[in-house]
Amino acid sequence: MHIIIAPAKKMIVDTDSFAVDGLPRFLEQTERLKSVLQTMSPKELQGLWKCNDAIARLNVERLEHMDLRRNLTPAILAYEGIQYRYMAPGVMETAHLDYLREHLSILSGFYGLLRPFDGVTPYRLEMQARLAVDGCRDLYQFWGDRLARQLAARTDFVLNLASKEYSKAVEPHLPENVRFLTCTFGERKGGKVMEKGTQCKMARGQMVRWMAEHKIEDPERLRAFDQLGYRFHEELSVENHYVFLKQPE
Repeated sequence: MHIIIAPAKKMIVDTDSFAVDGLPRFLEQTERLKSVLQTMSPKELQGLWKCNDAIARLNVERLEHMDLRRNLTPAILAYEGIQYRYMAPGVMETAHLDYLREHLSILSGFYGLLRPFDGVTPYRLEMQARLAVDGCRDLYQFWGDRLARQLAARTDFVLNLASKEYSKAVEPHLPENVRFLTCTFGERKGGKVMEKGTQCKMARGQMVRWMAEHKIEDPERLRAFDQLGYRFHEELSVENHYVFLKQPE
């Protein structure tokens, strides 16, 4: 079993808490993306990033001084989004971190596919960004089937806890022998299952933490997830799509 999650936009530098295990696998491709970004004007970059002036200035400065091989932060600590706060890797036990090493990958528009303790530097580049590189119209085309092939070499079962924008960089390219299971975390309203962005991110992070704490290896055991008020809903679930509904308080 292998878990995929999305990155977060907000990033930090933490070179003290844990040592990095090594460099990302696709660093050559990352270097190419970096070189293309560095040819763009601040105005072009802000348009690509779709952000405010302050965030644009911060990331233009980061890009000007970017070093992909020194002063690196383990990927699992570098991202500061809601999902990562609920995963809380900074306070995990060693055994739980080892579980993440073996079972978790982070998808990234800039780095492709990251292991939890690959060393990264702060960047801004979402997978859906319209960045044309080497004849490719966008990052989905740039990464192609590389990320899926890397996952398929490791596992025949992928648990998708990533957003649609990121999971679609992998799912279409996986071979048929690899099972791809997506989890939905929602609430029932008017006969429909409604997902809320913040709640989903919380649940995804909590599920990763729960899996590490319980050393989940069998996909069927995922049905026992009961954190943050969610319960597995048998009637709405199918083989490759598990639905967890938040219970009324």
